[in-house]
Amino acid sequence: MAAHCSLRAKRLLLDPKFEGYKLSLEPLACYRLELDAAVAEVKLRDDQYTLDHMRAFGMYNYLHLDSWYQDNVYYVDQFGRIMNLSVTLDTALQKPREVFRLPTDLTAYDNRLCASMHFSSSTWVTLSDGTGRLYLIKSGKRGNSTSEKWEIVFNEELGSPFTIAHSVSFVKFDTHSVAVLLLRVEKDELDTKGSGFHITLEWVTIAEISKEGDHRYEILKRRVLQGKSVPHYAAIEPSGDGLMIVSYKPFKFMEGEDNKSAENDDAEATKEKKDPLYYWQQTEDDVTITVHIPEDITKDDIKVRFSPDNICVIVKDQPPLMEGKLYSSVDHESCTWIIRENKSLEICLIKKNEGPRWPELIVGDTRGEFIMDSSQCSEISESLMHLTSEVMNPNPEKENPPCNAQELEECDAFLEDSASLCRFDGDTLKVTHVINLGSNQYLFSVVVDPKEMPCFCLRHDVDALLWQPHSDQPENMWEHIATFNALGYVQASKQDKKFMACAPDYSYAALCECLRRVFIYRQPTPLATVLYNRKEGRQVGQVAKQLVTTLEANDPILGFQATSERLFVLTTKTLFLIKVNSGN
Repeated sequence: MAAHCSLRAKRLLLDPKFEGYKLSLEPLACYRLELDAAVAEVKLRDDQYTLDHMRAFGMYNYLHLDSWYQDNVYYVDQFGRIMNLSVTLDTALQKPREVFRLPTDLTAYDNRLCASMHFSSSTWVTLSDGTGRLYLIKSGKRGNSTSEKWEIVFNEELGSPFTIAHSVSFVKFDTHSVAVLLLRVEKDELDTKGSGFHITLEWVTIAEISKEGDHRYEILKRRVLQGKSVPHYAAIEPSGDGLMIVSYKPFKFMEGEDNKSAENDDAEATKEKKDPLYYWQQTEDDVTITVHIPEDITKDDIKVRFSPDNICVIVKDQPPLMEGKLYSSVDHESCTWIIRENKSLEICLIKKNEGPRWPELIVGDTRGEFIMDSSQCSEISESLMHLTSEVMNPNPEKENPPCNAQELEECDAFLEDSASLCRFDGDTLKVTHVINLGSNQYLFSVVVDPKEMPCFCLRHDVDALLWQPHSDQPENMWEHIATFNALGYVQASKQDKKFMACAPDYSYAALCECLRRVFIYRQPTPLATVLYNRKEGRQVGQVAKQLVTTLEANDPILGFQATSERLFVLTTKTLFLIKVNSGN
């Protein structure tokens, strides 16, 4: 059974007295490189009309940051060439250079997707040409023209076109393996009420096989998860043992030869759960519990212990049938129990505080079922009538109107208010941990340490909090590592935003619009001069700056990546470098 967890923010990383961003006019050095050939952009076709198509492919980031090497980016041009720019000195920028060329003639395919890649390790790359073919490439040390040589060690057609969501390289039992996640949006003939499409994530493991001195790579496992929304975040653990997904709608493994038995186990477990262990009812004064017991049980076989806050029921020296802390206190001296003629045990608890309804009987116990009679249903319905109306805000002048939609700001509302973070086990293919993200809107992901899983950034109230998954630390599986003050609120006001990113050293966060404009939000820094808050009359010790850059380009922004020193912005024909921080 999946453990329900929660994210614990570190209070020391929060700043309740944050005063907002001050617009800074300090100039930022911006360098532009004209590309020899345009980026291989693939526009959505007429049959790719859903929001999921737009999220997966229409908002695709065509610029790929190689986190294993400093300031090293890649993109694919219209000739199928993998182009690389490695920056050491801004004033001596070289033209992007070709490191590999896809063997496929991409123009011959009508229904292809954009080419995609992921850097599995410092010497391994996974690559897709967008036609449904996966390449595993041994690259040598990248970012250095002398040692970088891309060599195909595996390539295979894997069905319909996909993009690569994530990949990892690991060694287990002295065997080198690469696990890769492939994302597809596929037609769903059975879905007549929804969009008519479903999302699949295929988890492919490729391993080195040695046969009679011949070393080659082959597919070891193929497993498929299916869901109804494009995941915001999907990443394989560094060990290859598990998978984490943040999505609006849940994913589940599809039944295959490997996991039919697991599906059957789930079905049996569901059947067992159908019959509650006990039933309970309540009035304002008391709670009545009914438990079915075997026919041969007598009064002497039953022990019921009452205390002001706890209850324990034992039948025939077996482990306790019911035991735990009650939701609220009872008058334990007035509580009684009796065996009814229909062989059921009836327990009556007298509430210490009359009136309040109990949402649960025993704290955390889900084995019982609450039964509500019709009079209670109508009472609750009447008490909630003032909250509902067939007319939107029928009387706004009235004191305490039910809801005034005009009071809501646009940045207070977003569609996905029920997203969840799930961790899947690679062996059992079951969910082991679940976090209901509720109103913690997903913002972006970033690689802080390439040896760890990518971090994800969530909105918490007005702030944006960065979380680092630790798959090898069950007690600290998601660590709060940084906060971007008020960024959750600020980004919601940018209607044309396309990409968000942050520096791996958390020194700034940035977002770009579809065209030209880039916004940079620095972390608060101490002031060199004395500054006072005029409203409160106190000295301000530090200030956070907002910077805005407008690019000299008319083409839409296709890629956006941040390093500790620079922002890389890719348009159809130009690559821009914005110097944000000077190197130490």
